[in-house]
Amino acid sequence: MQRFIPVNEPLLNGNEKKYLAECIETRWISSEGPFVSKFEEQFATRVNRNFGIAVTNGSSALDAAVLALGIKPGDEVILPAFTIISCAAAIVRAGAKPVLVDCDSTWNMDVSHVEKKIGKRTRAIMVVHIYGLPADMNPILQLARKHGLRIIEDAAEMHGQTCYGKPCGSFGDVSIFSFYPNKLVTTGEGGMIVTDDKKIAEKCRSLRNLCFLPQKRFYHRVLGFNFRMTNLQAALGLAQLERMNEFIQKKRRMGKLYHELLREVPGIELQPVKTSYAENIWWVFGIVLDKKIPFNAFAAMEKLKRMGIGTRPFFIPMHMQPVFRKMGLFKNEKYPVSERLARKGFYIPSGLALTEEQIRGSAEAVKTIIAE
Repeated sequence: MQRFIPVNEPLLNGNEKKYLAECIETRWISSEGPFVSKFEEQFATRVNRNFGIAVTNGSSALDAAVLALGIKPGDEVILPAFTIISCAAAIVRAGAKPVLVDCDSTWNMDVSHVEKKIGKRTRAIMVVHIYGLPADMNPILQLARKHGLRIIEDAAEMHGQTCYGKPCGSFGDVSIFSFYPNKLVTTGEGGMIVTDDKKIAEKCRSLRNLCFLPQKRFYHRVLGFNFRMTNLQAALGLAQLERMNEFIQKKRRMGKLYHELLREVPGIELQPVKTSYAENIWWVFGIVLDKKIPFNAFAAMEKLKRMGIGTRPFFIPMHMQPVFRKMGLFKNEKYPVSERLARKGFYIPSGLALTEEQIRGSAEAVKTIIAE
């Protein structure tokens, strides 16, 4: 049996050790160390934003972003049904109501469904770019202008991706990224909020830091959070950011090879190579089983595990989450495309440390289970 191929393994062979050693030697390991501001500035510049606010993870970035926009109880925010729970959870924790739309053939939110969900209480659209392709931002921005809505852009998975030639993360009133180990740039755990609005940036910085008052540190008028990123994490992120162009090129090479190996396999659907507004960056390489395949994604993943191939399931849609059903949300709602993706979709090894041999081995394993 071959060595197990993990679903993700990051590349940490740049300046990571050097910068982490500097943190230890200078004893700057907390959130007040100099790498934090350097990472914020350089990452914000990379996505053409004026301000970057480093936080503990992408989920906390969403929480702060929603609150910084003034989303409050009774408000509604439109978002895709097919996404990670962090997106809807941030809306619910603010006391607002998440309103769902199904996805399209790119696996992103179906823009044609958005306007019919806009009501008197709608305050924002939360766009989530999925897996390797971004959502189509132009019509979303047009709807936001037409109806006076704010845009929260979840670009957690889109490091280095563009939409209409502009960086993902540059479209929202406030946008967020994640630096979990499976992302192009990782800090282990971590996230970033980016915006061009100084007031939003200041609000996010305050929320990140327990809403301490500048001149009266332990006196609080607002409840905040401890969402601070450490200097150690930022040092790791900065070293990763230095290699972002290299990582983008490698991801695209990996995706191209996977696509060449699997595009003719009957019974599976792959995410499109490109759209009119973006080329797939292949953050992860996803596979959706056709309805003719007699097993679901979880059975396929178990088969691949026995062959030494790591996998991960697709998101379970928000309307199918027990925690939200208990709250009375999404009652009797159905989103067939999202449901199909959750039932039949998974992704195979996609980390930056993956070798060509491992890609070919993973693809052969997929072919084998499909042919059984």
